[in-house]
Amino acid sequence: MTSSPSLVSVGYEGRDVDQLIRALKTHDVQALVDVRLTPISRKKGMSKSALRDALEAAGIRYVHHRELGNPKDNRDEFRKGVPASRDRYRAIVEGDTAAPALKHVMELLDEGTVALLCFERDHSQCHRDIVADVLLEGSNIDLVCV
Repeated sequence: MTSSPSLVSVGYEGRDVDQLIRALKTHDVQALVDVRLTPISRKKGMSKSALRDALEAAGIRYVHHRELGNPKDNRDEFRKGVPASRDRYRAIVEGDTAAPALKHVMELLDEGTVALLCFERDHSQCHRDIVADVLLEGSNIDLVCV
């Protein structure tokens, strides 16, 4: 368990909702920020309403910030590490539309540990990587990838 607020990057790939919640509880996550553009999933329990209900039952706040989502037409190239797709997404996150969402995540971090959620288990293959970079620039908050 962490002793001070951290940013936790978590993907639900290969996990069911109970495993996800256990991982979040292990890191004392207070709020989960869903950074999927469209928070739907074929995986049971991982769509927005079901996930929100399960998290709230476990005492974890659910927040969805679609402004931090990666456009569908950018995802494949992003996973492959294509620099242009990473640059495109970074421009989105550093733009005006994402600014209120990033500010809100920072406010949540003032209250405790926050998790960023998307599908990919590997942080480096997911846009959470860039969201975390932007959030943590100039801060002393730790990043934990689970």
